[in-house]
This record gives sequence, C-alpha cells and structure tokens, in this order.
Amino acid sequence: MGGTGIAAGIKGFGDNAKAKNLIQNAEERRDVAAGRLELQREACSAALQSLGREKMVVLDDDMQRFVASFKQLKNVDFRDSLGIDEVRRLKVDEASFSELEQLSDMAAQMLQGGIAGVGAGALTAMSAYGAAGLLATASTGTAISSLSGAAAANATLAFFGGGALAGGGLGMAGGAVVLGGLVAGPALLAFGMVLGLNGGKNLENAKAHSAETDKYVAQWEAAYDLCVAIRDRAYLFYALLADLDAKFAPAIEELDRLICERGDDYAQYDAQERQSVAAAASLAASIKAVLDTPLLKEDGSLTEESGKLLEHMREVES
Repeated sequence: MGGTGIAAGIKGFGDNAKAKNLIQNAEERRDVAAGRLELQREACSAALQSLGREKMVVLDDDMQRFVASFKQLKNVDFRDSLGIDEVRRLKVDEASFSELEQLSDMAAQMLQGGIAGVGAGALTAMSAYGAAGLLATASTGTAISSLSGAAAANATLAFFGGGALAGGGLGMAGGAVVLGGLVAGPALLAFGMVLGLNGGKNLENAKAHSAETDKYVAQWEAAYDLCVAIRDRAYLFYALLADLDAKFAPAIEELDRLICERGDDYAQYDAQERQSVAAAASLAASIKAVLDTPLLKEDGSLTEESGKLLEHMREVES
C-alpha cells in the first residue's frame, strides 16, 4: 500500500511538471506568433497609409489640374485616337468629371491642414476601399473632418489603421480581431491556468490548452501571411500610381500648352495634337482606375479586381 501511494505521488508530481511545461511551451508559441503578427500588422498598416497618402496627393494636385484644363476643351472625340485603349475607362461626360472634381475637392479638404494632419484611419480607408468608396462614405453625410474614423467602423480596417493597443487602437488584445475570416479570441490572449491539486486533471487541462493554442497559432500564422500579401499589393499599387503620375504631370503641361496656343476647340487640332490630348486623358483614366480600385474586401481579404488591374497594367506596359 505504501509503495502504491509513493508511486501515485511520483506520478502526480511528474504530471504536474508535464502540465507546467506544456503551458509554458504554449505561452511561448502564442507570444511568438502574436508578436510576428503585430510586427507585420505595423508593416502592412504603413504600406496602406503610404498608398492612401499618395492617392490624396495625386487627387489634390495633378488630377485637379487635369480636370480644370480638360473641361476647357469642346468638341472632344477620341474615336480617331488609335492605340489609346485606356481612354475607354474614362467616359468624357459630365458625370465622370463631376466625380473627379468631387474626389479632388475631398482630397483638398482633407489636406487643408497638411498631409500630416490626415488620420491613419482615413488613409487606410482610402487605400482599402478606394477613393470612390471614401467619397460614397462622405456623401452619406459623414463630415470630411471625421472620415479619420472611417476605419474604426470596420474591424479589419481598425486592425490596420487603428494602431497598437498602447496607442489606443485595437492592437492584439482588443476583443475579437477579424482578418480575412480569422478570429483571434480574447480567451487565448488571456491564456493561463492555475494548477490545482489533482495532477492528472491538470495534465489533461494543459493538453487541451496546448491543442487550443495550436489552433490559434495556425490562424495567426495565416493572418501573418495575409498581411504580407496585402502589404506587397499596397506597395505595388503605390509604385504603379507614382509611375503613372510621373507621366501625367508633363502630359498636363502639354495639354495646357495646346489650349494656350491652339485654343479650346479640339476639332481644330491636328492628328498629333489630338493624340496628345488623348494621351493625357488615357493617363487620367488609368490613374482613376488605380484610385478607385479597392484592395480589400469587407472581410479583409484581397480583392480580385486589384489583382486583375495590376495584370492589365503590366500588359499595357509590356
């Protein structure tokens, strides 16, 4: 009997030690996965905000200049502008230019206090949902000055645009973080257990917690991969927009020169001059497509249209 009691005690002690090791290992794996995701969230947030900032600047500067110049022209007809496929994206009608004017005005209002004064949430929303989406938000009565809170209404955007917990944002511990259908529950973030007297029961609990940790770590790793994909696409869009804008500025200057020297009647322009006007409009159409195309769906996953737009632009450049 005594030997049995000693053996049971040794087993209980061993089970307790195993339980502690399992819990410690689970916590370490959890912390590493959460830390990796948080770092990548910060990188992804920076990429989205950079793209949003670039969109704002392009709208406030070159796009506004183009709209003002192009509106002066009359009798515009691009049917004879061979090779300018992109111009089909930009319908030369009052509604399209009205939208461009509204977008430019919105950007101007948001940039009145300088780009540094535009909230991270607004820049993230501009990247994620596109300029047209943000304009639609504003048209519902949301004041331009309060659009910095646009991201906060969506858990995905709050995750990217809201900042870390220390800064008052969602962070890693702000309840449920929705990202591409993945949910990191607060129960795991508060993970831990107090060992009781029953070693066998503690070991079973520790095994259960370890298995639960495996599930969440796998989700966080998948979320990490998604963050990388979103970051990369945001930077590709940024590079594309910057490249298009670099070509857009001289095209607008040429348009202004034509209007100044040849007047505002497009019908009186020769073939080369008409081609210059069409080229400026084509760049405006391409830029508008980049401005309007959303990167993210409501659930935080990448949109198919953003991938297709990049493919199309590569084909045009090749």
